[in-house]
Amino acid sequence: MTAMAVICWFAWLRLLPQSGWALWVGSLATVIFFTLAALGEYAGDTLPQAPKRTAPLGLTARFVLGAMAGALAARAVFEPVAGGVVFGLIGAGIGAFGGYRVRMFWAKALGRDLPVALLESAVALGLAVFGCWQLHQSLLSILSSLPQAGQ
Repeated sequence: MTAMAVICWFAWLRLLPQSGWALWVGSLATVIFFTLAALGEYAGDTLPQAPKRTAPLGLTARFVLGAMAGALAARAVFEPVAGGVVFGLIGAGIGAFGGYRVRMFWAKALGRDLPVALLESAVALGLAVFGCWQLHQSLLSILSSLPQAGQ
């Protein structure tokens, strides 16, 4: 949810403008929906009874949202959507399995899960913002290299 929420914010703020089939990402309703969903995921993730992120239903949702985020990111910088989907799936897999292992290691080492869960959410948000900012910078570079009208 974090990646989708951040992409929606960047699209709404016109830092990663979308066009065509991806226009829905920049609407205020979409920003609110994915922001609330991400906040709900953060809150639910801190609960001890939360299902494992590698359980089939949660894993499927992570892969679907990762593919969607990758497709939208690729579309924003005029790259092939299929490549964005592949990289989104890879990112979702790393986040699901790698994130789970890192979190379990540190929760066991510290003897508490809550601080690790909060730090994990903050790192995920920071990485998503950093990634979108890099896409924004790439977009500016692409646009500045285009010939200007009237020249």
